[in-house]
Amino acid sequence: MDHLTENNFTAQTLEYPVCSEWKENPEGSVFHLAHILLVLGFMGGSGFYGLLYMFSFLTLGFFCYSIWAWSDPCTTDSFSWTFALFAFCLAQVVHGSYRLRSVTFDKEFQDLYDYMFKKLGVSLTHFGKIVECCEGDIYTIDKDHCFAVEGKTSIDKLSVLISGRIRVTLNGEFLHHIYPFQFLDSPEWDSLRPSEEGVFQVTLRADNRCRYVAWRRKKLYLLFAQHRYIAKIFALLVRNDIAEKLFSLNDKAFDTRGFRYDLRLPSFCHGPEPEIEDTSESRPALGQSETKPTERDS
Repeated sequence: MDHLTENNFTAQTLEYPVCSEWKENPEGSVFHLAHILLVLGFMGGSGFYGLLYMFSFLTLGFFCYSIWAWSDPCTTDSFSWTFALFAFCLAQVVHGSYRLRSVTFDKEFQDLYDYMFKKLGVSLTHFGKIVECCEGDIYTIDKDHCFAVEGKTSIDKLSVLISGRIRVTLNGEFLHHIYPFQFLDSPEWDSLRPSEEGVFQVTLRADNRCRYVAWRRKKLYLLFAQHRYIAKIFALLVRNDIAEKLFSLNDKAFDTRGFRYDLRLPSFCHGPEPEIEDTSESRPALGQSETKPTERDS
């Protein structure tokens, strides 16, 4: 009899307690705030800023959840789990903030990224490697000073104009201008192989105070060898810049009749027209051609 009573008591203790009545008061505001923050956190995106947004709200949500769980004296499991998740999300936020510092740039480099690299889908991480290659330096050219002199300045870097305007001349004759966020030496860069050396064939003079960023040739080729994606991006930018310079020259090129030259087929479309010979003078007379055989027979 005692054994049966003991089994009944054990079965009753193992049963899940039935809720006899609903609580009159809902859970505290911290409990509801925690769930609201968790919902906002799970709405974050997958990008860099999306992950930072998500883990920031998850950190706040699990922190509020830990405060609510600490107020429950009956168990420590809920507090332990929520506090562990809070610590994990907080570590992710700290790590993301550290990465954000490494991809935060000065205003001039940020403008360079927004104008040239962002539209090509280049990430801030890859752009950070590009900035590291030039050591984050910005150079200045005063008014009427030369960036390069034809026949003298060696081609040892690749440069992009950040502000100001550069005048390009050849033997004192004006060719075109270089405006902000255009390469200063893209034709010279593209004309040489990595193992070749050369000098500028044009003179680049500043019309006003200019600022530009420059990458040393050897360091940039080393970066290309390490990251093929960056090499393809620069190849696209340089060749597009050369095409823009050619079209700017084409807008100023006219022939003697006032027609614009066609850069695609300059020698064929705009070459001198051949003179048409007078066939009446060059063709021999019919009577003469018929009498020659007769005279030869006689």
